[in-house]
Amino acid sequence: MKEGQCSKTKRICLKVKKKFIQVEVVDQNNRPLTTMDVNEVHRQSLLHRAVIILVYDIEGKLFLQKRTPRKKLYAGRWDVSASGHVLTGESKEEAAQRKLEQELGIRSSNLKLISEIEASSETGYEFISLYILEKSGHIMTINKEDAVSGYFYTESELEWLIQEYRELLVPDLVFLHDRELLFKFK
Repeated sequence: MKEGQCSKTKRICLKVKKKFIQVEVVDQNNRPLTTMDVNEVHRQSLLHRAVIILVYDIEGKLFLQKRTPRKKLYAGRWDVSASGHVLTGESKEEAAQRKLEQELGIRSSNLKLISEIEASSETGYEFISLYILEKSGHIMTINKEDAVSGYFYTESELEWLIQEYRELLVPDLVFLHDRELLFKFK
């Protein structure tokens, strides 16, 4: 019996090996200190790096994805277009390209870095590199492991959503809204 398979007769399942995602722990100046599993980094609230990509359509609407109910954190909430950690040995640009392709099926060289956000408790101790992909006419393929759906929001629609249903949004989205970074650069 292979790992991850269950015996029908004995009702025994072998434990599936946990997938370890390695990221760099950094200091207050965003300089690398060591490499650790991302779950441990989050557990200890250590400083590390992440990317967020905001995707806009030709009308300037911002794409948000609705997280699956199976997500460990913020299940079923509306999230930014794409986001993720910068892996060990990976540049911010490579991480942004990887997450854009993994989450939305988009390959593009038109990503533009628009802001570097300092790590704090509000960012989950992440130094965030914020990218945009504007006037995207790309056909998106949502990764069903990450999201159940997606929608392009106007600035006023998103404003209403944040005012009335803030609890349905991930903290990063609210953080960017509160700092007026969601529609500032489109």
